Amino acid sequence: MSLFSLKSDQVVGIDISSTAVKLLELSQAGKGYKVESYAIEPLQEKAVEDKNIVDMEIVGNAIDNAVKRAKPRAQHAAVAVAGPSVITKMTTMDGGMSDEDMKQAIETDPATYLGQEVEDVHLDWKVIGPNEKEPERFDVLVAACRDETVEACITVLDMGGLKAKVVDIEKYALENALTMIAQNDPEINDGETIALIEVGATTTSMSVLGKKKSEEDKPVGESEIVYTHEEMFGGKQLTDQIIARYELNYEEANLAKRDGGLPEDYETEILEPFKVEMALQISRMVQYYYAQSSYGKLSHILIAGGCAAIPGIIEQISNKVGGHITIANPFASMSIASRVSKKSLMNDAPALMIACGLALRTFDEH
Repeated sequence: MSLFSLKSDQVVGIDISSTAVKLLELSQAGKGYKVESYAIEPLQEKAVEDKNIVDMEIVGNAIDNAVKRAKPRAQHAAVAVAGPSVITKMTTMDGGMSDEDMKQAIETDPATYLGQEVEDVHLDWKVIGPNEKEPERFDVLVAACRDETVEACITVLDMGGLKAKVVDIEKYALENALTMIAQNDPEINDGETIALIEVGATTTSMSVLGKKKSEEDKPVGESEIVYTHEEMFGGKQLTDQIIARYELNYEEANLAKRDGGLPEDYETEILEPFKVEMALQISRMVQYYYAQSSYGKLSHILIAGGCAAIPGIIEQISNKVGGHITIANPFASMSIASRVSKKSLMNDAPALMIACGLALRTFDEH
């Protein structure tokens, strides 16, 4: 799904997280996709907080640097918004309404369809399909995002030399990439319920891809994200420990964490305890899913985010959680352009899920 869209041609995916700007460009390659270019540009601390761009100059410069390094062919971009500035709600509308009628109804009285009063927001909507209980009506997903949040995204892209063409919602960009992985992984069967657990800088999120159930408790429709849960735990805890122990600044600690060069006691004193805590946190989230959800057994659990690249972390999680645990790699079935370092891309792959979901918007039918 592509919300707040200005109907683009080819786009690069730009994921703006709290720690980095991630750029990814894809092209069509036969029946599959090809990675044409990518770059990750680190951000200074607090340039982005709580999913909001705080310092547009820093973020704009980071996008500009990423563009100069990656040299994408596309000049348009897809970017995602998330957090408290975004509201989404599924509603039903008369199936006989035209697109223009729906647009006018939603824009005239958005509170009715969003379930709350809203001001100064961008609105968009998408028809999902006939309502299960009332086939003559349609399920419609309505979304709203604060004007200032959307405008900040457009501004920083412009500062980086790109034109915003799609402003998506992070959840749906992630769903896009996860669906693509499920469809291309020979070990994942159609209709299976799988989970993506993304360990970000400050939060760890669990997104479960499955099929909704009918009143008879049978799976219906296409696979979509049916369950989400978030906990306050992330890679910044590891960064903070490195800063405190080795007297480094934020940028130095992140670079050392990524590229190595820390003292010998780092692995035993800092990294191993963090890996244990990360595995324990993921185990708790999986247990909570089984206690709270009716979607059943997870056939696969994919681990994403920068921390997924920590050596030995998958074994640690497998020992704690059990089951089929793998690193999320959206590029496993893609070809890679010669100018892209395959080694670097594979190392960064679990941190590029949202960028991939955004880059895939190039191939949406608008």
